[in-house]
Amino acid sequence: MPDRRTPLHEVHEERGAKFTDFGGWQMPVEFDSIREEHAAVRDSLGVFDVSHMGEIEVSGPDATTLMNRLTTNDVTALDPGDSQYAAITNADGVMLDDTVVYRLPDGIEAGEGAASLAGLDRDLDAGAGDPAYLFVPNAGHDEQMADRWVDYRGEEGLDAAVANATDDWAMLAVQGPDAADALDEATPTDRVVDLSKFEATVAAVDGVDGWVARTGYTGEDGFEVMCPADGVETVWGAFVDAPRAAQPCGLGARDTLRTEMGYLLSGQDFDPETEPRSPYEARIGFVVKLDTEFVGRDALEAQKEQGVDERFVGVRLLERGVPRNGYAVTDGDLTRVGQLTSGTMSPTLDEPIGLGYLHEHYTEPGTEVSVVVRGDEKRAEVVIPPFLDR
Repeated sequence: MPDRRTPLHEVHEERGAKFTDFGGWQMPVEFDSIREEHAAVRDSLGVFDVSHMGEIEVSGPDATTLMNRLTTNDVTALDPGDSQYAAITNADGVMLDDTVVYRLPDGIEAGEGAASLAGLDRDLDAGAGDPAYLFVPNAGHDEQMADRWVDYRGEEGLDAAVANATDDWAMLAVQGPDAADALDEATPTDRVVDLSKFEATVAAVDGVDGWVARTGYTGEDGFEVMCPADGVETVWGAFVDAPRAAQPCGLGARDTLRTEMGYLLSGQDFDPETEPRSPYEARIGFVVKLDTEFVGRDALEAQKEQGVDERFVGVRLLERGVPRNGYAVTDGDLTRVGQLTSGTMSPTLDEPIGLGYLHEHYTEPGTEVSVVVRGDEKRAEVVIPPFLDR
């Protein structure tokens, strides 16, 4: 049984949410219906409790070096208030996780990040002190990644503090075409709605100081609000209560939304044990900066030169059936050419869609393949995600 619950668990119970175990957390999978919640995000506004995501704080004189050694992107490109998507790889270039790295205001000490936001000078460039970062591993990976950072710091003799602050933070995703208006009403400053994609700032949301980023996992405009755990009920109410009345959304809609966009799900679309993949196979080579000295760099440089045998793509079924994780993909004549890692009936398109890895010869858009559904080959075509034009 999952033994971790978000600070909003009782609020969700009172709202009638249905729960599921996800990464060791008891999480709401739906409040009303997946289709209704999905449509709210595509058409107007939905809010997700994503407090199951990890929060690891890193600060100190060598914080930038430590972050650059253990993530594939280049954190030296980040100013306070910037963020970037990255992979975390082992020495063989296999993805252990993917993450978003935030450059916090300088001077924040690891272990005090959430509490330090209260009363902080909002001019992020005016800070003093050592660089500070917050990175967000996926659910259930926080202890593993904190230990990885601490172990590497010791091996390399780096001067940096590392703190697993997952229990200190709560995190909400406010997503949809009306997200900017909702944040504008809930915050007293224009800085939030003026953020560009992957920018963040300190702002009070309904009086609760937090870290607000223009990021998300749905393909729509949106924001992720990180705040102290003891203030998240106020922030949640600022969006789901009247007059904003955002649709509460669970993990079911989060999954259908991200599948339509072709976004990776850690532990399913890649996993170091069950689905070992590199960033190049997973089609996120853009987060690999080979001019930095991260763990796995040499293996990925060799793979980039040699190419990959399989690559992450989407498929659209042309016949009735619902594609699922583990279904084989064939050439239509019983020869296996890959397999799916995710699949669903797209609520937006009302079409069956899937994601997975196919042999490189079958990854061109429009290529005809088949998906084996309950023993039958169903005609399909290859799509390069996203399935939606966003």
